[in-house]
Formats: sequence, C-alpha cells, structure tokens
Amino acid sequence: MARHPSTATERPIPAQQFASDNYAGICPEAWAAMAAANLGSAPAYGEDEWTRRAADAFRTLFSADCDVYFAFNGTAANSLALAALCQSYHSVICSSSAHVETDECGAPEFFSNGSKLLVAQSSDGKLTPQAIRALANGRSDIHFPKPRVVTITQPTETGQVYTIAEIEAISATCRELGLKLHMDGARFAHACAALGCSPAQITWQAGVDVLCFGGTKNGMAAGEAVIFFDRALSEDFAYRCKQAGQLASKMRYLSAPWIGVLESGAWLENARHANACARRLAKAVAGVDGLELIFPVEANAVFLSAPEPVLEGLRRRGWKFYTFIGGGARFMFAWDADPGQVDSLAADVVELAHAHAEPLVAA
Repeated sequence: MARHPSTATERPIPAQQFASDNYAGICPEAWAAMAAANLGSAPAYGEDEWTRRAADAFRTLFSADCDVYFAFNGTAANSLALAALCQSYHSVICSSSAHVETDECGAPEFFSNGSKLLVAQSSDGKLTPQAIRALANGRSDIHFPKPRVVTITQPTETGQVYTIAEIEAISATCRELGLKLHMDGARFAHACAALGCSPAQITWQAGVDVLCFGGTKNGMAAGEAVIFFDRALSEDFAYRCKQAGQLASKMRYLSAPWIGVLESGAWLENARHANACARRLAKAVAGVDGLELIFPVEANAVFLSAPEPVLEGLRRRGWKFYTFIGGGARFMFAWDADPGQVDSLAADVVELAHAHAEPLVAA
C-alpha cells in the first residue's frame, strides 16, 4: 500500500488538497497572537507572560488545576508523557493502529529507555476494557515487562471517537489493574466537537491522567500541550523536556498561539468546521455504487473504499491522498477546508465511480 500520495496528473492540481490536515496554514487567531507576542522582548525558556497566560487558559478550559507543558510536536509530546509514566522495565498498552505504535519511529521506547509497547489488535482502532485486561493479565512473571500505562488516541487513527462512557469504562479497568491512562489528543478538539461535550468530560472527569492536546492539526504552525491532571506524575517533567530538546528558548512562540485559539474559542470552531467538511464529503458519496465508507465518519477523516481505477483516476486529476490505513483513500479536513473544493473532490469521486460502473453494467 502506498505510504505517499501520488502526484501523477492530467490537469492542474486542485487548489486545495485533503491528503492531510497538516497541509493547512495557520488560523488567524493563532497568527494574531503570535504577532502580538513578537512585539518587543520577553524572558526566555517559558518565564514569559505569554506562557503563563496560555497555561492558565488551559486550566480555565478544563476547570482543573493541571500542570501544562509545551512541546514542538506530537511525537515528542506523546513520547515524553509516556516516558514520565514509565520505568524502562514497564510496558504501555495501545491499539495496533495507535500513532505511538505505527508512526513515531520507536520514539516512545527511545525516550522511556526501553518501555515496551504491548499491542492489542483492533479493526477499528479502539481499545476495549477486555483487550486491556487480556494484555495486562497475560503475563505477570519477572521475565516480562510490567504493564504500567494504557494510551488511547482520541479520535482514533481511523477517525472514530471514544464516547464518555467508553473512556470511563477504560479508566475503571485501568484503576482496577493499577494502570495510568494517557490520551493522545492530536485531534482532541475534533473529538470535543463531535461529542458536543466539554474537554473536562472526556479527560480528568472520565479518569484520564495525562493528555497530549494537539494544536498543529487545528490551526497552529506547531505546538502541542502536555497536560497532567494528576500533578504528582509531572515531577521533573521540565527536565525531561529540556533533555529531549523540547524546551524552547523563545517559548512564547509556542505558547502564544494557544492563547489565540483558546481565548477566542477558535480551537472548537476550527474543529467543528473540519468535521462538517468530512460529513459533507461522506454525504456526497453515500449510496454511490462501488463506493463504501470503510469507517464511520465521526470527526474530520473520511476513509473511502473504491475500485483501483477510481483511485487512479483521482490521482490523474491531481488529487492527493494516502492509502496506508484500511486500504482505501483517506481524506482529512482542516480548519481552512473550502466547502467548494470539498464539493469538487466529491464530484470527481462520483463521476469516476459512475464511469467505472458503466462498462461493468454493459458487460
């Protein structure tokens, strides 16, 4: 399966692509906050007013006295958070399609000095209490790494959202087994938008100990927040960030954009728009012969199964997409997704599907 989108084309490349929400630029609220932080000078290494204000904005958002740290990207945020929860002889339970397992180049194991990932096979990307219990109880002898943490991706890599009840059930299992619960929230805002719930309801109120809240995929240039709801777990985390090269000397450029998106509410509006564009595409292709949604469309991702000639036709028309999850085409929508471009993509998909079906019907 292709890991990189094809660039073959028979006509000009579409004005906007939906291969990844990382393609998007910076939203106005984040840009304005960064520009404001750029006026004059400020203390270095996070001792500035912008960083304090951003951390307080998270505490207000979650209605919790949490510890907040800023990292450059999601790989660092997830890996350092898991490393803070583990010793090298511990293990981390995750889904087989979790980003920490499939797309972080061994970084969680590297930063934890060897903590092993225990992988639960999952067709939809979700972990269940049963899968967690089976892995946690599978071995308890001294020769096997001791389970210590469960990590869930919200939304999953397949674009599905854990409900409040599902997180509560996982949390209860973790408490029963003496495990900590980490949430990889690279698209956390999209889950909140999909569920219509407060951030607190699907994190600390449901039993999550640590959250990595993603900004990069929701309107920021770079930057993730590592939020410890159990503050005892964050001891010496600042040293861990520094050692890993994640302590920005000009920290205000990582933290100020958070002020822009959090205080304005753009973090949620951006996610709502992205989710709506995913539903827009899904609705447009629903019921078309030869096309099938591989996973339910619950956040900002659409996974579409189509005959290979249809997919190749899209590539020739300049559309870029990935096929490394589920075998079909993955389309991701960001804060700046143009509904007109979404409609253009949908029209091409439907036209190619019909053109492919006609010879089959005639035969």
